[in-house]
Amino acid sequence: MKNEHLADGVLFTDFYQLTMAQLYYRTGLYKKSAQFDYSFRHYPDYGEHRAGYCIHAGLENFLRWMEKSRFGKEELRYLRALKGRTEHRLFADDFLGWLKNNGGFEGISIAAIPEGRVVHPAVPLVTVKGPLVPAQILESSLLNHINFQTLIATKACRIKESGCRQTMIDFGMRRAQGQGANAATRAALIGGADFSSNTGTSCLLGYPPKGTHAHSMVQAFMALGTGGELAAFRAYADIYPDDCLLLVDTIDTLKSGIPNAVKVFDELKRKGHKPIGVRLDSGDLAYLAIRSAKMLDEAGFPDTTIVLSNQLDEMVIWQIIAQIRQEAGAYGVNPERLIARLSYGVGTRLVTSYGDAALDGVYKLAAIKDGARWKAAIKLSEAPEKIINPGGKSVWRVYDARGKAFADYVTLQDEDPRKEKVLFLHHPTEEQIQETIRACDISKIEPLLTDVLKDGRRVCHQPTIEEMRRVRQGDIDRLDPGVRRLINPHRYHVSLSQRLWDLKQQLIRQQKTKTPTRKKRRQALLKGRPETSKGRKII
Repeated sequence: MKNEHLADGVLFTDFYQLTMAQLYYRTGLYKKSAQFDYSFRHYPDYGEHRAGYCIHAGLENFLRWMEKSRFGKEELRYLRALKGRTEHRLFADDFLGWLKNNGGFEGISIAAIPEGRVVHPAVPLVTVKGPLVPAQILESSLLNHINFQTLIATKACRIKESGCRQTMIDFGMRRAQGQGANAATRAALIGGADFSSNTGTSCLLGYPPKGTHAHSMVQAFMALGTGGELAAFRAYADIYPDDCLLLVDTIDTLKSGIPNAVKVFDELKRKGHKPIGVRLDSGDLAYLAIRSAKMLDEAGFPDTTIVLSNQLDEMVIWQIIAQIRQEAGAYGVNPERLIARLSYGVGTRLVTSYGDAALDGVYKLAAIKDGARWKAAIKLSEAPEKIINPGGKSVWRVYDARGKAFADYVTLQDEDPRKEKVLFLHHPTEEQIQETIRACDISKIEPLLTDVLKDGRRVCHQPTIEEMRRVRQGDIDRLDPGVRRLINPHRYHVSLSQRLWDLKQQLIRQQKTKTPTRKKRRQALLKGRPETSKGRKII
């Protein structure tokens, strides 16, 4: 079996990146520098509802991949052995020799919107500039790292917000896709989870892992006839007297679980310990939370936590809270006090981004250097949202007079909207949708892209998870409430400057005049007179 680390290094890429790299080498394009932009096209759409924002995550893991990835002996040996359909070698020695010496990422510079920031479609989250071959090869890894973590961080943030920002624990490891659990845990912590049950990643990121116990612990005591649920609870409390949180639904939550938990809590209290609380993992969680709170209050434990788990996501939690507000009063329970007492263990629906399992992030060539001049690149498509915004760009966040984020404004690199008296905002794809905003109606214009790498070396501080969380929360607070809605959120403005819009339209027109339309090609074929361009048939 080949060394498994080969799959995690520079070969963690799509094969076509390598075949294109050899083409660039053969044609001399490898001498060119290029700029690529990473963005996503749409917010996650969960079927019955969609997001109105995303949370950027995954950049640090990608940068670490870059730092460890090189074309070493084993990687080159593998590529040298690859053959095509006619048994000819796919990669020649001269190219592999060049790749060994020049295929690293030392010449790459990256600017990015920092992790933890709120981000939106059609905005460059990451720009990559450097030699064409390494800038091309890193595409697949960048997309893998950032698409997935941004997706999970977004889901985590929505769940956190729907739960009134109460404590949230990531329980998703067991339902995650293989080692993706580790990336998902990191993203969840950035996006809204306070802790995780994933012990290894919690250790790596400096967070204490959290968890209770499984039903199997209670089942074991029951099956062996050694005192059943109460004995299991007592054994757990004896070992963890100051960290006692009991899962109470193995038999019957209200008739057995809560009464037995109260007995154990009384015993802990007499010994000078303070129990944490209980976890509910099945049944009507809103109703059971109300009844459990009432029973715990009457037993003298009004401050214990009630953790809810079992297929939770933002919509389920939203419904639970709505039901508590409607029903709690009938049982003599203060609904807002109960809501403030809840915590959430969120697993499957977080770690799989239930409802929308992939973010449609893309990595597109925006410009290529020809001699001393950078030339903007364009990609056409019949789908307007797939036509890229060309050239080197800057990204700005515009805040209105209330201090709320009003628009993300994408400009050419040499533009500074802070110097303008009036901003002209163009919709990225719809010509007729335009807007102007006066400087006097703007409280702040913030540049979003930050230099991360210069010629392969880090040039900025890597924020901690806590710093990312604070940034995320600040960005969420500055969003208009309509954008934050769980259902049918208001559309956030993403706009192009006049100059960028004009450049985009100019390149589109140029390419369309060079390329015969399908209709013209069809008409020419029907007439039996194929069109030609410089002596070549167009079909």
